[in-house]
Amino acid sequence: MDVSLLGGWFPSLLGVLAVGLLVLAIGRRDRRWRRRVLPIALGVAAAGALLASYPGAELVGMTDPLPLKVWIWFGIGLAGVTVLVAGWRSARWWRRGTAVLAIVVASVVCANQINQFVGYYPTIDAAVNDWTGAPLPGQVSMTGLAQTPTGQALPRAGRLVAVDVPPTYSGFKHRQELVYLPPVWFRGPKHPVLPVVEMIGGERGAPGDWVRLGNAVRVSDAYAQQHHGFAPILVFVDATASFDNDTECVDGPRGHAATHLAVDVPQYVEHTFGASRNPAQWAVAGFSMGGTCALDLVVEHPGTFGHFVDISGDLAPYSGDAQDTLRDLYGGSVAAEQANEPLQVMRHHGRYQGVSGVFLTSTAEKTHQREAHQLSKAAAKVGIPSRVEVSPGSHVWQFAGPAFAGSYPWLVDQLRPA
Repeated sequence: MDVSLLGGWFPSLLGVLAVGLLVLAIGRRDRRWRRRVLPIALGVAAAGALLASYPGAELVGMTDPLPLKVWIWFGIGLAGVTVLVAGWRSARWWRRGTAVLAIVVASVVCANQINQFVGYYPTIDAAVNDWTGAPLPGQVSMTGLAQTPTGQALPRAGRLVAVDVPPTYSGFKHRQELVYLPPVWFRGPKHPVLPVVEMIGGERGAPGDWVRLGNAVRVSDAYAQQHHGFAPILVFVDATASFDNDTECVDGPRGHAATHLAVDVPQYVEHTFGASRNPAQWAVAGFSMGGTCALDLVVEHPGTFGHFVDISGDLAPYSGDAQDTLRDLYGGSVAAEQANEPLQVMRHHGRYQGVSGVFLTSTAEKTHQREAHQLSKAAAKVGIPSRVEVSPGSHVWQFAGPAFAGSYPWLVDQLRPA
């Protein structure tokens, strides 16, 4: 099951299989089929693919344009549909079945082209585990954590705990979240007071994405092995409540996500795991929407968070064009929108104390690079030291994971008590 979906033999095999099945489904039939029906069927498929690709990103709820390959495979699948319908009467049963298989396989290839674009499922195993809701590697419940021995030799790795954070203040109906406890947390019966990093993924995803795709637990474990078991507590939060609920981490019609992240989660983690209550030892790191959230939460709540890692975030929260954003995120309230725009928040707040951050973006993201420099300059004017780093890559998890790993030692240094 550990077969790559992002490259290699399996995606290529699926593509060859889809084309082969479509050719078999078309077949050699009578002259009318070849000269009249088939050209019309294929023409309808091509026109349908072109029409679908025009609003492509909106069609699947994405804000980034989809690559041409997605729409080519969408057209191949549509060709299978038109061939099946147009040639139903003249086709034998096996040719009809072949057309159905061609549609199915082409649809899988098309979906995987989107997956390759965003880098969401690296392997078949990752996809199956996510669809079936399988626990992440090493994941335990709170009951399992209570049964974990402490006070002995430090474990080589931390533990990943599934938690249900009460939405006491936000009322935010979130999914189950995860907490990573580093090896040093198990050092003795009295747990050490540790810093915390909230980890936020993209607008389409789940709390476990930073574990499954961003390798954040592996990064922390590797760091801990070199630092006597020490690493921050990582909290893999749910900022969206569902796969298709883009909250941008603000309080609004889509839920009070900001209150959940800035109030519910910190109070729960401090009370349950004895984490630090010092804002200088709390940080937010995120990718894509999560990067936007990281900066926004820190500059809006400097009494809770002191540091941010903004990976490929935007200039401000948004969910489409300006009109959509105002309606969907803020219920039409201009004041609420302005209260969540980092440039305006920093300007109105004035000088910050003890806040720092980093902006990480890829070589393919020209707009994100420009916006990161704009935000970094604005932050410097209000006393927030930050830097912008541009590394090879694009807007995918395969960039975000290594980018976070590269920034991790710096982040831990910021979180250490003075």
